[in-house]
Amino acid sequence: MSFDFLDIDLPVIDPVVKFLIILLVILVIPILSERLRIPQLLGMIVAGIVIGPHGFNLLARDSSIILSGTAGLLYIMFQAGLEIDMNDFKRHAFKSTMLGLYGFFIPMILGIILGVILLGFSLSTSTLLASMFASHTLITYPIVSKLGITKNTAVNISVGSTLITNTLALFVLAIIVGMSNGEINNFFWLQLLVSFIAFTLIITFVFPRIARWFFKRFSDSVSQYVFVLVIVFLGAVLLMAAGIEAIIGAFMSGLALNRLIPRTSPLMNRINFVGNAIFIPFFLIGVGMLINYRSFSNLETIMVAVSMSIVATLAKYLAALATQKSFKLSRDDMHLIFGLTNSQAAATLAAVLVGYNIVLGHTPDGDPIRLLNDSVLNGTIIMILVTCTIASFVTQKSAQKISTTEQMDGVIEENKELILIPLSNPENIEEMVNLSTIIKSKRNLNGFFALNIINRDNTDTELEKRARQLLNKARVAASATDMELQTLLRYDLDVVHGITNVIKEHNITDLILGLHVQKGMSDTFLGNLTEGILSKNNFTTYIYNPFQPISTIGRHIVVVPENAEYESGFSFWVSRIWNIAGNTGAKILFYSDGRTLKLLREIHSIHPIDAEFNVFNKWDDFLILSRDVSPNNNLIIVMSRKGFNSYHPAMEKITSYLNNYFQYSNFLIIYPRQEILLSHEKKINLTDSSMLETIEKIDTIGKTLANIFRRKEIWRIKREQN
Repeated sequence: MSFDFLDIDLPVIDPVVKFLIILLVILVIPILSERLRIPQLLGMIVAGIVIGPHGFNLLARDSSIILSGTAGLLYIMFQAGLEIDMNDFKRHAFKSTMLGLYGFFIPMILGIILGVILLGFSLSTSTLLASMFASHTLITYPIVSKLGITKNTAVNISVGSTLITNTLALFVLAIIVGMSNGEINNFFWLQLLVSFIAFTLIITFVFPRIARWFFKRFSDSVSQYVFVLVIVFLGAVLLMAAGIEAIIGAFMSGLALNRLIPRTSPLMNRINFVGNAIFIPFFLIGVGMLINYRSFSNLETIMVAVSMSIVATLAKYLAALATQKSFKLSRDDMHLIFGLTNSQAAATLAAVLVGYNIVLGHTPDGDPIRLLNDSVLNGTIIMILVTCTIASFVTQKSAQKISTTEQMDGVIEENKELILIPLSNPENIEEMVNLSTIIKSKRNLNGFFALNIINRDNTDTELEKRARQLLNKARVAASATDMELQTLLRYDLDVVHGITNVIKEHNITDLILGLHVQKGMSDTFLGNLTEGILSKNNFTTYIYNPFQPISTIGRHIVVVPENAEYESGFSFWVSRIWNIAGNTGAKILFYSDGRTLKLLREIHSIHPIDAEFNVFNKWDDFLILSRDVSPNNNLIIVMSRKGFNSYHPAMEKITSYLNNYFQYSNFLIIYPRQEILLSHEKKINLTDSSMLETIEKIDTIGKTLANIFRRKEIWRIKREQN
């Protein structure tokens, strides 16, 4: 086909024009999809049909499309492993395993029945056909990612089950291929098992160590992103070498890097941006190019395609329904599981192409007799379109319902979170911004201020220029995380007055101060800070020493003083610790006295994170903790002003301890809100109505604390009545 008046031959060969056409598709389809109210994923697949070899033949499905599409497929699997909440993944491991087993055995049984009884295939062909139904591809995962519900239980169960179903399905594929080639023997099984275990251990234990080493030494954004791509494809290659499909390796690589790439980090933002803008659309367009609508003229193909689509969809629906009944999930959760696990693409394509290329013999006319014939190949492509279409609509609808429900449950109308970062050292700006994105609540999108203060008596014009450069650098660092940072340049008497005035003018709730890595924290600095800022203002203050990137921290050791729960700002800083755990996936080790730990355990039972609780009440022998602080740890110390309930005299020595024994470690000092100055013996009444109302308005953790305190007060009243 050619357009003579344009002097263009089709399909287009020129790489510039080809890339332009694809970019136009990626640009236009989201707009059309929104107006037509159809999922963008479906729009991309349909666009692939239109511009592909079976449509207007604008583009051929050549090696460049296949390469980009393969990268996009691996990218989807990698993102799924990277964004999964590892704490929820561990907590729901049994549920994920059961869904994986349901999602494998139900399609296998129905698929074999379909192949042998209805379609008249051989047992080996029917088994391979059934394995195509058993696998699934998380094509609709970007939908839940955009709606911000990746931590939802149904999502975690579905993502976790992917590893089970796809691995089992691809094992079946490897076995069928081995049987067809006559290679099934004891050595085959031994080689498959040993290579799979060996390469899995490498990805699980070696990849994180390499990544932590790299991220600690190379902060360049381009180098870090390219390194991540290397890890993705290296994991894929290793699993291919083990005889398993590459998508499993990409997924496992995502799990390996999960704790090293915080969800709010610039690197995560780049990964999601490039994937959603380039790699994933290329894959979806490539899938569309495979679909030949003309194959519907063949009655056998129609029958195979319809039966395959019905059985594949029914099997995954039954698996989702069985999971709902087994674990008493909501109907929306069941629909979301079905939407995520119904789409067929990656392993299905691998299986059908492998089966199609296996020639069992030849007809008298010389035509090849294939393990999977042309009707199955075309029927598979139609099944992919049907399952992806159904999955897109179901996932979109159920995910929107769940997202709306979660937003309603988490509405906060008061006590808006506003974070201030005074800047003076250009070396730690990026880490200060990274810390603020990690401790913030997920609803805070623009409550951030960067401040630089110039003495108003200073007449040096270069000083203002350098100050603006610092603020601009902070703005760039924040923009990499899609965070809106407001910059403030202020002339004032001194730093303390400048910070204090800005806090009052903007109602700041959190102040983050950074230390120079080489200088550490002096007694003078802490003294001036306490007297000049903390004594005059009531807000949560953080003093941070970023010795290494916070993304490379493996554990956070949180030391909490006795009676900390009696301070008014308790739930503020506890919420920040929970945010650190949720955004980084790192383990939290709490050290405190028994009563405070009991309360923290109650919060943990309602809001689970990866945490450990250790009794510690020897502040006079604080250095005993140094044996528990190892490299790649972050020491978090909750302090107190003098005269308050949680104050301990040993806190006066914390500065010298940190400088002498922890100068080569990350540490974070927290001064919580402390509204009422009381004697050490007198304690705030936690059941006082005004105190409970204040706590309840803070955030989710605050509401949990308020409920716990109310419950304890009810128990106390009942005991007194009895």
